[in-house]
Amino acid sequence: MSQQNKLSAEQQEELLSVLETRFEKNMQRHKGLEWSKVEAKLKANPDKLWSLDEMERTEGEPDVVGFDAKTGEYIFYDCSAESPKGRRSICYDHEALEKRKENKPANSAINLAEEMGIEILTEEQYRELQQLGKFDAKTSSWIQTPANIRKLGGAIFSDFRYDTVFVYHNGADSYYAARGFRGSLRI
Repeated sequence: MSQQNKLSAEQQEELLSVLETRFEKNMQRHKGLEWSKVEAKLKANPDKLWSLDEMERTEGEPDVVGFDAKTGEYIFYDCSAESPKGRRSICYDHEALEKRKENKPANSAINLAEEMGIEILTEEQYRELQQLGKFDAKTSSWIQTPANIRKLGGAIFSDFRYDTVFVYHNGADSYYAARGFRGSLRI
């Protein structure tokens, strides 16, 4: 792990405190899970702590949403009410970013997720998230796009309106002030 992708002891403690507070306030997202076990796993994986800090820094409000008994991993999703503010106004992927000749956004969702060490939510994960609360009632979030759609120049995104999760399409090179992406991280 590079030095720039490492948190100081003070930064780690600050992040763990924020995550613990969020965990305790939102027990409906992770019924049956114990913070002490999550914390131990986090402390044993400082590279993942850095990724969680990036999720937090960009206003994703990461929280535990599950535990994979087969792999022994805790699953974190961005749980901010709206698409994370620090990850909006971006197109879908690097190819789409390069395609834009004018009014290029600063980055793409896929590039930024990779830089942060996280993955963009799939449609299935996005629907799972919506079972834990109401998210993206005013914004939308890019989600992983099937290769056949992306090959044709498109990309998909989701939001929550009228008590329903909607999945839409756009050109992968489009970007909007109210569209970002939500990430997942397994630890």
